[in-house]
Amino acid sequence: MKQQTSSDWIARSLRSVWHPCTQMQHHEEVPLIAVSHGKGPWLYDHEGRRYLDGISSWWVNLFGHANPRINAALKDQLDKLEHAMLAGFTHEPVIELSEKLAALTGHNLGHAFYASDGASAVEIAMKMSFHAWRNAGYPAKQEFVCLQGSYHGETVGALSVTDVPLFKDAYGPLLRASHVVPAPDARTASEGESAQDVAKRAIADVRALFEARGDKIAAIIVEPLVQCATGMAMYDPLYLELLRELCDQHHVHLIADEIAVGCGRTGTFFACEQAAIWPDFLCLSKGISGGYLPLSLVLTVDSIYQSFYSEDITRGFLHSHSYTGNPLACRAALATLEIFEEDDVLARNRELATKLTIALAPLAEHERASHFRQRGMIFAFDAIEPDPARASTFARRFFTTAVENELLLRPIGRTVYLMPPYILSDEDVAGIAARTQKVFESVIAS
Repeated sequence: MKQQTSSDWIARSLRSVWHPCTQMQHHEEVPLIAVSHGKGPWLYDHEGRRYLDGISSWWVNLFGHANPRINAALKDQLDKLEHAMLAGFTHEPVIELSEKLAALTGHNLGHAFYASDGASAVEIAMKMSFHAWRNAGYPAKQEFVCLQGSYHGETVGALSVTDVPLFKDAYGPLLRASHVVPAPDARTASEGESAQDVAKRAIADVRALFEARGDKIAAIIVEPLVQCATGMAMYDPLYLELLRELCDQHHVHLIADEIAVGCGRTGTFFACEQAAIWPDFLCLSKGISGGYLPLSLVLTVDSIYQSFYSEDITRGFLHSHSYTGNPLACRAALATLEIFEEDDVLARNRELATKLTIALAPLAEHERASHFRQRGMIFAFDAIEPDPARASTFARRFFTTAVENELLLRPIGRTVYLMPPYILSDEDVAGIAARTQKVFESVIAS
């Protein structure tokens, strides 16, 4: 049989696969990469060309591709149990994972409810919030609040609390209206203002909304510390601290979407830890399985769990899907948590983040880059591109040029960001910084 080349696989994919978050016609110009295999921070195509995965394959991969420790755990689990329904049954991986996650919150949160993807976790948290208020005798509390520029997923409920027109506008007639409050994006600081000043200014709008509509609002949802899909907008932890106080005062649930920012991305395992607060609901996905298998979950406080605990089946939370708490996905997550513990990953990441920040200094100081920012293992800057036509194509041109330079980076608009796996060597650090600078200068000069 003739061996298939990358070109063969690409042609077959374009004939048969509808790729996500993609205008398919763009692949007439933008290359599609047929991945053969991965190893560590690298992806390889069928001709052996390699690409340093600078965005962790959409923010999911924490410890490299084909990680031997996660591989071994999955191989062991395959011989024991691949799946069993979680309604009326349970199994070791889901129990142990739930226990470990609750312990990581200091048992402030627990009773993990499982799904497969981030948007589903957001849907679950929203439904739980609404239903919990109804069970508590407050059926009028059914409105939701999100931040300007927020992104929480692309299912109908999650889109209702998303404020990115590109994703939302086409489906407006299907969506429930939500309140949008200003984001505490530190880039919006006026001259003389600090990030904390921006946080205080933004929280004032939340306070006014809660005072006016608190009896109707079920929950506010935020990505703690970094709003990722809107261009890695970073803000001060003070905002979360003040928001927690407001939610308590006005009896509004706080939903923390830690799908992208959890699992160590911001420097602590949960981003909320940096504000010394816990939400009422915490959503996790992406990195929790190490980038291996679809898995998401919602942790919540005991009082909300107890509000559903009843002989009355209609007071129960009847959400489900067939693969809830899949043993293979849970085992991958357990292996991921074991690596965090055994390798003291958070401490190592602090050292790695310092090295990357130093290596990226020429970009931070570049005359065509603005707002260089870093939080944990997330790095970003905004390209200065005065020509609107060139600005509109910046992301595509950058991606294409990056691929030509053995680099996988996918800008959000004019925002170039790096969210690499946690296993970069010193050589990888130097390489990703040098390649990013080379690609950036090539694109803005072209």
